[in-house]
Amino acid sequence: MLTSLAPSLLVGVVRPGIAHAQQGAVVVVRDAETESLLRTFAHPLFRVAGVDPALVRITLIQARPINAFVTTGNRMFINTGLIQQADGVGELIGVLAHETGHIAGGHVTRLPEEMRNAMIRSIAGMLVGGAAVAAGGRQVGGNAAGAAMLGGQSLAMAELLAFTRAQEQSADQAGMAYLERLGWPAEGLLRLLGRMQEQELLTVGRQDPYFRTHPLSRDRMEFVTEVVARRSGGGLPPGFEPAFRMVRAKLDGFVDAPMTTWRRYPESDTSAPARYARAIAQYRSGRADVALEILAPLVKEEPGNPWLRELQGQILFEAGRPREALAPLREAVRLAPSEALIRTALGRALMEVGDLRLLREAVGELQWSLRIERDSSFAWRQLGTAHGRLGEMPQADLALAEEAMLEGNFPRARFLARRAEEALPPGPLKLRAQDLRHAAQRDNLTREQRDQDDAMRRRPR
Repeated sequence: MLTSLAPSLLVGVVRPGIAHAQQGAVVVVRDAETESLLRTFAHPLFRVAGVDPALVRITLIQARPINAFVTTGNRMFINTGLIQQADGVGELIGVLAHETGHIAGGHVTRLPEEMRNAMIRSIAGMLVGGAAVAAGGRQVGGNAAGAAMLGGQSLAMAELLAFTRAQEQSADQAGMAYLERLGWPAEGLLRLLGRMQEQELLTVGRQDPYFRTHPLSRDRMEFVTEVVARRSGGGLPPGFEPAFRMVRAKLDGFVDAPMTTWRRYPESDTSAPARYARAIAQYRSGRADVALEILAPLVKEEPGNPWLRELQGQILFEAGRPREALAPLREAVRLAPSEALIRTALGRALMEVGDLRLLREAVGELQWSLRIERDSSFAWRQLGTAHGRLGEMPQADLALAEEAMLEGNFPRARFLARRAEEALPPGPLKLRAQDLRHAAQRDNLTREQRDQDDAMRRRPR
């Protein structure tokens, strides 16, 4: 039985056996706090650009180099390194404004057809579901709310996103206009362009991907410099910088080695971000009690912060104390009721206490999570497990069929959906089982899905 909690910060990996074959592999990160922060910054930009925020999906990639890019389907990818290495929140917002300009301008759709098709294949391949592990490395199963791995070679596909200089300047102009409409400063983008100028002096192998995929020109630099010089006043909302610093510290704590975190955030630094990072480093080093001692004053200072409560619950669960984890996780859900990852974490903790009376509550939390984010195969697996422990086998089969569909395991999806359909009484659940069974039929699969279906059928049982 798996005992690891679906944590606040998750990274996805491909199925066992593939990960070790891919050198320099990079993972996709799921974290409720970081995703909430990115939405807070990006959604106002999307709205002033005339882009529906619901149609844009932001994915965080664990990789140190500064990089961000957009793909077809309004997908925006951001490296953790962009956040970790940003001097301040302005640089991150400047990049988001620029990438929003690419989306609003439809620049990706204007790539040559063969380049666009190759890019679609690459992105689809890197988002294939797999197992999930906590940031500390423990496997938790499923694909952790849709997280997935992309191989180091897949990152080379980002080269296809090298737009023309005209499109880059167009994205700059659009991004600057969005920032001006919001009354937000643009100095951050100017500072980032200055760093890109420094990158020009490096050999290609040492340049950050952002430079290679976003070619800089003198005209771009002059344009942004001129706009910044003639604009006056305006500033970011007061909560942006503190929230950004907490997220940056969190990523430092989870992504970097604990010793690196302790050097970057020494005991002499008593700021909230420094204590946050040190608590995470202690947790990742197996010192749960020390981590909780560091977190306790932070929670008192910020009683309305759901992310601190979530981390408390995660640490307690990973320390084998699931019952103690319930209180902070319930409080995190109360403070952030729309965060699917936190509801999934609470559902998982409720299941592992070993009290049958809590299983019904676990089902409720997992169902809430899936209403918010239906493409979480990890949450579907937890829901199936909870139903199974309650003896509700048709509902368990249906949930596991949903997981199998998301994982691309169509033979398993057909089998489970058929079994659920046969056992469920007439109603919405039976209809859903029928829909899944039909969707998994070979005649209804795309060519790529049929190839995947064939591969699954050939796998040894």
